[in-house]
Amino acid sequence: MKDAIGREINYLRISITDRCNFRCLYCMPEKGMESKSHMDILRFEEILEFVKAVAPLGISKVRVTGGEPLVRKGVVDFIRELRAIDGIRDISMTTNGSLLSFMARDLKQAGLDRVNISLDSLKSERFHKITRWGKLSDVLCGIESALETGLIPVKINCVMVKGFNDDEIEDFVNLTMNHSIYIRFIELMPLGEKGWGQGRYISADEIKALIKEKLIPTGAPAGAGPAVYYRAPGAVGAVGFITPISRHFCDACNRVRLTADGKLKPCLESDLEIDIKTALREKKGDEHLRRLFKEALLKKPVCHHMKPEENAGHFRKMWQIGG
Repeated sequence: MKDAIGREINYLRISITDRCNFRCLYCMPEKGMESKSHMDILRFEEILEFVKAVAPLGISKVRVTGGEPLVRKGVVDFIRELRAIDGIRDISMTTNGSLLSFMARDLKQAGLDRVNISLDSLKSERFHKITRWGKLSDVLCGIESALETGLIPVKINCVMVKGFNDDEIEDFVNLTMNHSIYIRFIELMPLGEKGWGQGRYISADEIKALIKEKLIPTGAPAGAGPAVYYRAPGAVGAVGFITPISRHFCDACNRVRLTADGKLKPCLESDLEIDIKTALREKKGDEHLRRLFKEALLKKPVCHHMKPEENAGHFRKMWQIGG
């Protein structure tokens, strides 16, 4: 399937919960947001019904997100059933990693291919400050478990924040030397707490300039997405840069997002949503679901309009849309 400007859409990101066991500064307030009721959230059976309906249109890649997806009971069985759907060839998950050590082996056996782990600091106190509730040791154990069980390459998503964690760039690069770890430095987006990100944006070019090693352009790993990758001399893994602000990659965007409460979002930054939950609960059938999916593709914006000087005046519900 192609959208209105000819981009091939083969990637569905699915948020399975709006709940998270962290309260990251750039994502939500310390007290969190009011959680949706059980009835407001799509059941796993409903999500699977939707994926089965749209897979024949060319959806072959699925990423499971949250909130924090591992806090939802039944996620392993959900992955197993996703893997059984005809046409789905690639299943990944974005997680904060705090619960991964307990579940990595079961997830791999169920059919999960790899994980992206959000990690913005390798210093315990700083990590706790930015996540408010998290323990760095839990995430490091999760990374180790992912490597041991073959959920590779392990991609670590690191949001760079000027004056906060930009002194750790070399430490993150060093993680790629001996393991199949792909560090992805992500530019700070104006999507979080009001006032928090003001003046903290640092571009990918600035990040790259702070890396002492001579980085060599390299091929992308499985499910590379928008990152541009480089390898330090002798490294097993790689370093990637994701540039939603300084260099938009919207012209190559191949994804749509399904929120935990059943809205199809053609673009992360846009407020445009297509209601899928109602069609599922009214038993409209596969053809109707496919029509809604095609409608979302036709409404997919040409590009987003985020800029570094903007600062979030509200929350974009990152935990719900799988940010």
